[in-house]
Amino acid sequence: MTDARTANRWGQLAAAVFVVGLSLGTILSLGVFLAPIQGATGWSRTDISAVALLSWVTLGIGSFLWGVLSDRSGPRVVVGAGGLLLGLGLVLASQATALWQFMLAYGGLVGLAVGAFYAPLTSTVSKAFRANRGLALGLLSAGGGLGTVALAPLGRWLITEYGWRTAMLLLGDLAWLTMVPLALVIRDAPAEPAAPASAGAREPDLGLLQIGRTPQFWLIALTHFTCCVAHSGPIFHMVANATDHGVAQMAAATVFGVSSLASIGGRIASGLLADRLGSKPTLVALLSLQAPAILLYVVARETASFYALALVFGIAYGGVMPLYALLTRESFGARAMGGAYGAIYMLQAIGMGLGAFAGGWLYDRLGGYGWSFATAAAIGASAVLVALMLRAPRLALGRTVQAPA
Repeated sequence: MTDARTANRWGQLAAAVFVVGLSLGTILSLGVFLAPIQGATGWSRTDISAVALLSWVTLGIGSFLWGVLSDRSGPRVVVGAGGLLLGLGLVLASQATALWQFMLAYGGLVGLAVGAFYAPLTSTVSKAFRANRGLALGLLSAGGGLGTVALAPLGRWLITEYGWRTAMLLLGDLAWLTMVPLALVIRDAPAEPAAPASAGAREPDLGLLQIGRTPQFWLIALTHFTCCVAHSGPIFHMVANATDHGVAQMAAATVFGVSSLASIGGRIASGLLADRLGSKPTLVALLSLQAPAILLYVVARETASFYALALVFGIAYGGVMPLYALLTRESFGARAMGGAYGAIYMLQAIGMGLGAFAGGWLYDRLGGYGWSFATAAAIGASAVLVALMLRAPRLALGRTVQAPA
């Protein structure tokens, strides 16, 4: 029975990793579409960056709403509805002939749909795993990197062969063909039994309103927000910035893929480190690496330097991502995890959109990304300062709480 339950947990995790990978890979790969869409439609980078901003805002709102729904009805309905909406949004966006149409389809439907996956499935996975919770959440977060590694070069190839409209249409079909069937097998997995060493120890078990009144919640949210404002611009404009400096289009897309691949290693490693060293020390260390990595984009010029920087930056920005969910679960418990992390993820998604939009806005006005990356690095440094104010999860509520083993 124990072996069957263990296999069930890991099987559910594998399905969740695929769903998260396809959804986040799709929305993050808009950067690969940026220059082709601009060239074909005449829309400015500010225009397309505004679409990215809207998509992240609706993603954030969706993360909270879907997260609350998943707390009540489980992940199956949420993932199924999200898969249907994601395919529909991509198909409609591929046919848009006016900016407002593209903004509604991609910025509205796609963003709302993607919100149905990461935060709700993070709640599901965090409930199922105890002894290896950091690793499990790291693997789930790594799904986003895996999806980008696959979809960035695939999207670039499809654009080259068929144009951006057909490429986006095919991604919508892929969402329908894979995510809707997977929703039928994704459900809440049985929780992992507590380890003997933690018997009798209390975990927090707060409701959503109680969580919202704690300073720890707002510190986690603010750290996540500033972190994502900092790294979203370099992520979204990575391909365009590289091509602006003479890097070939396919090579630039590959640089983006390398960064995403490095982020996978960072996510898994940070989960393992957090299980051993604690969530807060691991987060502070990786945020301290992220800020100078962003600043180096100001001076990167050659193809080799973009590849090297992609490795460092990818490890840093990828490594921080599962730690916010882990801190949330350890600090507040499982009862309202979907809603609580959905609310935190809503704020980080708005940060992602603001950072991406600011990069395009500053580019159109200053003719380059230098000031954008310098500003992002300064915001990344502020994220370190906020993270230092976080309390260890077992102290976050002013009482002794045994952190998951």
